[in-house]
Amino acid sequence: MQIITSPKEFQSLCWSWRAQGVTSAFVPTMGYLHQGHLSLLEWGRSNAQKLAASIFVNPTQFGPGEDLSRYPRDAEGDAAKARDAGVDVLFMPEPAAMYPSGFATSVSVSGLTGGLCGRSRPGHFDGVAVVVTKLLMLSMPTTAVFGQKDWQQLAVIRRMVADLDIPVAIEGRPILREDDGLALSSRNVYLTPEERAQAPEIHKGLLLAREMAADGERSPRKVLAAVADHYRAKLPGASVDYIECVHPETIQPVGDVAGPALLAVAVKFSGARLIDNMLLH
Repeated sequence: MQIITSPKEFQSLCWSWRAQGVTSAFVPTMGYLHQGHLSLLEWGRSNAQKLAASIFVNPTQFGPGEDLSRYPRDAEGDAAKARDAGVDVLFMPEPAAMYPSGFATSVSVSGLTGGLCGRSRPGHFDGVAVVVTKLLMLSMPTTAVFGQKDWQQLAVIRRMVADLDIPVAIEGRPILREDDGLALSSRNVYLTPEERAQAPEIHKGLLLAREMAADGERSPRKVLAAVADHYRAKLPGASVDYIECVHPETIQPVGDVAGPALLAVAVKFSGARLIDNMLLH
């Protein structure tokens, strides 16, 4: 496995693959790799001739007071995991290389970013959009692979790639979970033992909603109220940022869960804000 820190060097290698007609998969990450990340790499390894990945804690998607400085990092361990997963090239740039002096460009996707995480994290998705645009233009893969845990982010990236005619297919892969249902996340390490014991209730609330929908409940208001009641009872050490039922493509509230509907939640513990989601129909 080759490790590259220079954007231009990374671009030169990846574009040479495309020029030669070699299929490639690209997995962008912020590092501190867990099994969820590895599942994305595994898909990429199985579906392309070349596999590239990046580890970059992107400062532009963190707001004031968020966890940029303490976001978990393990460069050496991540490199070992990437190598074991069959990555051909690992891109690990410094912030100054991605955002050099004079950098003045932003990318914004309207409509999909105002609700859910965008409401409590203003500017977050603009930061995501600009870094993903840069990474895709550097790697120019056949396919870029993202997890579905941040469904809103995936929807934003799909819209952006379509609108800007970026010639890359976007592959969304299922959420991986611990045995007790907690969605895998690098931020899970922030949880205290008591919070870790409560955290699986996030997923149980989603399962309750899915069961209600399967039993014929069509009112989003009733579904959301039931999930909110569950969280009040089972998550005494946390506060709910949002519980919303939205269309999985437009991220707009739905009036009936009989059609396409995504239940998305965000829960704040003392040191971690965790997100999760589930398709109800």
